[in-house]
Amino acid sequence: MNVQSHVARLLEKESLHQNLPVSSLVEKVLSRKEGTLTSTGAIKATTGQYTGRSPKDKFIVEDEETKDTVEWGPVNQPISEDKFINLLNKVTEYLESQKEIFSFKGFAGAEERHRLPIQVITQYAWHNLFANQLFIRPDLEELKSHETGFTVISAPEFKADPSVDGTKSETFIIVSFKHKIVLIGGTEYAGEIKKSIFSVMNYMLPEKQNVLPMHCSANVGPEGDVALFFGLSGTGKTTLSADPNRRLIGDDEHGWSQSGVFNIEGGCYAKCINLTEEKEPQIYNAIRFGSVLENVVVNEATGLPDYDDTSLTENTRAAYAIDNIDNIVIPSKAGHPNTIIFLTADAFGVLPPISKLTKEQAMYHFLSGYTSKLAGTERGITEPEATFSTCFGSPFLPLPAATYAEMLGEKIDQQGVEVFLVNTGWTGGSYGDGSRMKLSYTRSMVHAALEGELNNVETEQDQIFGLQIPTTCPGVPTEVLNPKKTWENPDAYIQKAQELANKFHENFEKFENVTKDIAEAGPTYKI
Repeated sequence: MNVQSHVARLLEKESLHQNLPVSSLVEKVLSRKEGTLTSTGAIKATTGQYTGRSPKDKFIVEDEETKDTVEWGPVNQPISEDKFINLLNKVTEYLESQKEIFSFKGFAGAEERHRLPIQVITQYAWHNLFANQLFIRPDLEELKSHETGFTVISAPEFKADPSVDGTKSETFIIVSFKHKIVLIGGTEYAGEIKKSIFSVMNYMLPEKQNVLPMHCSANVGPEGDVALFFGLSGTGKTTLSADPNRRLIGDDEHGWSQSGVFNIEGGCYAKCINLTEEKEPQIYNAIRFGSVLENVVVNEATGLPDYDDTSLTENTRAAYAIDNIDNIVIPSKAGHPNTIIFLTADAFGVLPPISKLTKEQAMYHFLSGYTSKLAGTERGITEPEATFSTCFGSPFLPLPAATYAEMLGEKIDQQGVEVFLVNTGWTGGSYGDGSRMKLSYTRSMVHAALEGELNNVETEQDQIFGLQIPTTCPGVPTEVLNPKKTWENPDAYIQKAQELANKFHENFEKFENVTKDIAEAGPTYKI
C-alpha cells in the first residue's frame, strides 16, 4: 500500500475538522472535556504520565535516503521501514475509529524561499490548538494553494507493543524522511509535535537549502542589530529575548540563510514556572484566549493559574501565537546577526556570568553545548544535571554535529559577529548551596553585550576556563562578575571548577576531526 494513502484515508474521514478557527477549537476542547478555560482565556490541559519529551522513544526510519546521511546513535535511533509502515497502519486504523479528528495546515519557516508546508493531524482538539499557536498560520489564499511537504500524525491514546512494533516502550516518535511523515503515539506531551518538525528542519535545511537551522531565540534592536540566544530549555532563551526595547523575531527555532535570520515557528512555547507579570510582562500578558497552558495548576474556584505550583511538573508551559506579543517583527525575519549569546545554566556555579569568546572559543562552546538539564524537561530528570548537548540542541540534530558547527563558524567569520557566553545558572556555590543568578543582573549583562559596551572594556582571564571576564559591567556589582569571588570558600570553588573543566575535556574527546586551535580553546586546566 502507498504510504501516503494512509494520510489520504484520514483526510477523507467525514468527521475530520480541517483548520478550525481558534474559537471553534476552544469550543471543541471544552465540549470534549480535554481541558478547561482559565481566567486568562487560555485553555488549560494536562498531559498525564509524560510531562516532558521522551528522547529514548524517538526514532528515525533507516532507509536508502537516511542510511548514509543521519548520524546514528543514542539520539538518532534507527527503526526499519517495515516497522514504521506497520505502526502507521495501526495508528491510521485507530484514528479512523475515533468519532472526530483534527487537522491543521500551515508552515514551518517565515522565509518563503525556505518554508516547509506542513499538516498536523491529531486525536485531540487541544493538540490541534497547540499546533495552531506554534506553527505559522496560513491566510485563506495560502490555505487554498497549500501542498503539504510533511505530515505529523499524533495519536496519544494509541500505545505501541514494543515486542511487535520495535519500539522501546508504549511511546514512540518516529520520523520518516522518505515518506515525509512524523508518527507520534503513547504520549500526550504536545512539545513532541513542535520538536519533531524542528528535527525535520534540522535535516532538510542544511542538506537541501544551505541554511543553518538553530535552536535559539532572536530579536532585533532599534538600529536593526540582530541578536541570537542559544541555549537548552530553561536557560533563558524565551525570557531574555522578550525585551521591551527590542522586537522579537522568535523564541526558540530559527534558520540563518544567505540573506539573514528567520523564525521557523509562528508562536512561543514558554516555560512558565514562577512566572510573574513583574519579571516577565510580555510572556505573562501573552497568555490569553487561544493560548494553551500545559500542566499548569489552576484554581478551580477562580480559574486563576498558579505558576508557582509545581505539583504536576516543573516543566509547566504556555503555548501562544507570536502575535500575542506586541513588540514583534512582522514577518518574523531580519538581517544577519551582530551578536550571539550562548546561554548556560551552570549547576556547578563556577562559570562566569558573562565572558567574551574568541572565534575558536565560540566553536568550542558551540560544539560542547554545556548546561544543566533542569527538572521536568525530560522524563526522569528531577533536579539539575550537568550535560553537554552539541550545538545546544543535540536531541534535534539528525546530521553530524560538524555540519552545523562548520556552517556557524563560516557565518561568524563572514559577518564579524561578537560572541558571548552567559551563565544564567548558579553563583556563590553549586546547586543546593549557591543561588540562581539574578535575572536583573543577567539582563544588564546581555544589554551591555548587545549595545557594544563590553567590546573594549578591560577583562581578566579565568585561570581554569581560559575565558575573558569583563572587570566591569553597567548595572552589575563588580564582585558578581568573577565567580570565584562569590564563593565563601575559594578552595571549594577551585575544586568544583576543576571538576567541571575535566568534564569539558572528557566530553570533547568525541570530536576527533576538529582543528587544533578549536580543540585547545576549552578550559586551560587539565589533570
